[in-house]
Amino acid sequence: MNRTGGILLAGVLTLSAAGSAAAQDTLPYGLEPGKPYAGTTLNVMSVVTPQFTGLALRDGEFEEMTGITVNWTEIPFVGLQEKVSSVGVAADGSFDVVNYLDSWGPPNARWLMPIDDLMARDGISMDRYPAAFAKSAQFDGKTLGFPLRAHAQLFFYRKDIFDELGLEAPKTWDDVIAAGKAIRESGKDIEPLALYYHNDGNRQNLFIWLNFLWAAGADLFDENMKPAWNSEAGLQATKDYIGLHTEDKITHPGSIQFVEQDARVSFQQGKAAMIPIWWWAYSPMINDEQSVLKPEQVAFTGMPSYEGKTVTYAISMPFSISDYSKHKEAAWEFLKWLSNADLEKRNAIEREVAGTPISNNVVTHIANLQDPEVNAANAGIQEAAWASLQNSDIMPQIAEWSEIGDVLSAAIAEAAAGGDVEQLMNDAADRAEKILKRAGYY
Repeated sequence: MNRTGGILLAGVLTLSAAGSAAAQDTLPYGLEPGKPYAGTTLNVMSVVTPQFTGLALRDGEFEEMTGITVNWTEIPFVGLQEKVSSVGVAADGSFDVVNYLDSWGPPNARWLMPIDDLMARDGISMDRYPAAFAKSAQFDGKTLGFPLRAHAQLFFYRKDIFDELGLEAPKTWDDVIAAGKAIRESGKDIEPLALYYHNDGNRQNLFIWLNFLWAAGADLFDENMKPAWNSEAGLQATKDYIGLHTEDKITHPGSIQFVEQDARVSFQQGKAAMIPIWWWAYSPMINDEQSVLKPEQVAFTGMPSYEGKTVTYAISMPFSISDYSKHKEAAWEFLKWLSNADLEKRNAIEREVAGTPISNNVVTHIANLQDPEVNAANAGIQEAAWASLQNSDIMPQIAEWSEIGDVLSAAIAEAAAGGDVEQLMNDAADRAEKILKRAGYY
């Protein structure tokens, strides 16, 4: 196994029972027997994450079963979008399988191979994933890949501080504000809430805003694809989201410059008492190599409700086969292996693979989200994520979303810096309407 762009890994890999099955020429996961693609080398592009490191460390069992070798190129998230786009523009077939953020799928769909016929042939259904995750890997009625890294939002807080001050886990955003003010008034050397309002180019400052918008009964677009975030309900929801920083003043002062990672690190460093963020963040929060916090200090609950309703934003990073690949059949074999629920379960339970420590709690199969063993190994966070996903949605799956999302992200950042919320959101709607009109929506 070779990996470029990351760490060169070597050593003896422990094979699962699947390896024994290979010797009998009866393969699991719908893999083709007889090693018809033996000798093929696949090049895979993925984001840097312990989850995929754990999978890469296990790919010796895939090679044992199929004779297919896998080279992994790991790209940090901040550079991944540019790399994915450049591969598409250049019609570059050097990568057989690519990993991307779901909202980048529509503008790149022209070169991501639909897999519906292959799934039907091999008895694979997207019903194995929560609805929001499945939707995130589909575009224009076609399935473009599997959402192998996908996230639900949860609300994390410092249990020790809440216990000391007699505070309950927040159930509403009003509860968050009340807790934040209590923490502020306690005189403790810690900021109440870490948020991320910065316009970072990846539209991260929309992630929590969408909870407010959707719970208010507003939406991004109406039935005619006209911008709808500047409705009366949408504007009030936006003012309340921005107001956490500008009016209630319960946020970390750095929130105006924070991207998601900055907010997470501030929590891990003990500089913030609350943070709404993806569930995967729990692992680094209690990892003594990355955090000053102990597991008993960190608690999590569902995302707070707004106006009596909770609607969360879900996200995924699918793996897809490049239409420029010369090894599509072998790439499909790899996706079948990579996406199997057994492998995913092991990757969320085992804390060491081939001598390398791995800390990962991400699973995307419904079966694993509800699996007692997976939950027991991860403090029950999958069960909490499953509950969060019962009422979740994703970013619009339209090719123009990146451009429109950038307009909205800039407006949110300017509003958090003290700009006029209503004017900024109305201006963003006007600009978005021009983009959609140019694209032929009306």
